[in-house]
Amino acid sequence: MTVKVSIAMVSILRDGLANGVGVKYKRLADAVEKGIAEGLIEPGCKLPPHRLLADSLGVTIGTISRAYGELERVGLVVARVGDGTYVRQRGMERPRDVGFRNVSDEPQPFFDMSRNQPIPGQEALFLSQSLQALALDPEALQSIRGYVAEAGLLRYRAAGAYWLRHHEFVPKAEQIVCVNGGQHGLLCALMALLKAGDTLLTEHLTYPGLISVARMLGIKLIGVGMDDEGLLPDALSEVCRHHRVTALYCTPTIQNPTAAVMSVPRREAIAEVCRQHNLLIIEDEAHAVLAQQRPLPLSHFAPERSVLIGSLSKAVSAGLRIGYLHAPQPLIGRLSAAVRGTCWMASPLTMEVASHWIEHGIAEQLLAQQIAEIGRRKVLVSGLLEGLAYKTHPHSPHFWIEVPEPWRASQIEAELKEKNYRVATAEMFAVGHGAVPQFIRASVCNSAGDDGMLLRGFDALAGALAETE
Repeated sequence: MTVKVSIAMVSILRDGLANGVGVKYKRLADAVEKGIAEGLIEPGCKLPPHRLLADSLGVTIGTISRAYGELERVGLVVARVGDGTYVRQRGMERPRDVGFRNVSDEPQPFFDMSRNQPIPGQEALFLSQSLQALALDPEALQSIRGYVAEAGLLRYRAAGAYWLRHHEFVPKAEQIVCVNGGQHGLLCALMALLKAGDTLLTEHLTYPGLISVARMLGIKLIGVGMDDEGLLPDALSEVCRHHRVTALYCTPTIQNPTAAVMSVPRREAIAEVCRQHNLLIIEDEAHAVLAQQRPLPLSHFAPERSVLIGSLSKAVSAGLRIGYLHAPQPLIGRLSAAVRGTCWMASPLTMEVASHWIEHGIAEQLLAQQIAEIGRRKVLVSGLLEGLAYKTHPHSPHFWIEVPEPWRASQIEAELKEKNYRVATAEMFAVGHGAVPQFIRASVCNSAGDDGMLLRGFDALAGALAETE
């Protein structure tokens, strides 16, 4: 950082403090944003250290930290541990957060490896058969023609309980609330059990859908440290000692994006920390169903305080929008009220189809096909990743790939986008303003049966990463 840049920054920020609107850190962030837009602060330049700016402007270091954090949140700067904060290079700005998306806006030539979507199988055939059979069943049609109880018909709840069962974890139908997919289940859980201003803990890299809905509901998120198994019990306990926390959201099996799986001792330790600090647990098992030899859910180890979210979206059919919440009996009324407040009830038509599939083994058949196809595709592309550092799970639909220093994941993302390929960087999963690890998530799910396209996509990714070495 040159003296000239430092002097210019101080001048820009003084003007922002004097003439800006809002609290101090927002005025400072707005001033920097304006300076970048007008070309007064050049792409790639290093911003002055926090203490230097604080002393020069007569504000606290905390105010500078919040201003820099706001700039990083909207994607204008990037913080590098031990090196400082830099203005992003042009063409590599992160889009302002308007919520996560599951459908690509890119034109057809793009091959999208950034999203985990179920691989197309025989569900269209089964859907056709099920709807034709339903059309010939007047009694079934009568049962779905109007409103039903907000938690779902008992038959639907029983089907959900069967879908969520795993070894000794055997849910009861009375503990199930039917929802329109896992994301709707997450929304209902947060609406029912937390309020605006509450603090929710999660892994420091987490599901983007959680980040989006928490922001909309005014719930504060704090990221907790992780290792190769996922959430760290000691880190969770440490955060609880310093913050007033209401609940924990986590993904113990095939964590998104790291693909980590907690061991049984880790699950027991997490459950115990949550008991000690009286935390509610919201557990996401959307991908867990793909790992049939997985450990028991956290809901088994802390049944009195755990809400489990399950769905058919990642294993059977995303379009049906079928999900289930499993919770302690005292919470069922609150969760049901959240369903009523958002959509009155989960759609009886799709619930009827899903229940039929679960009852007659069709859902299990589609799940087995999904697991087999994920495995086949990963074997197909794994040779292309030889020599790269990555993490995955045998049944995870994605690879979590490290970007070698000194390169940035955003640089690889931008290079691949120029070649019509899409990947996801760690930034879209990050909670808080801390340094983001330089990793890329690449999924094998989106080639629609075209092995050639899948191989070309992963070959391009491997080539971009190889050039960084």
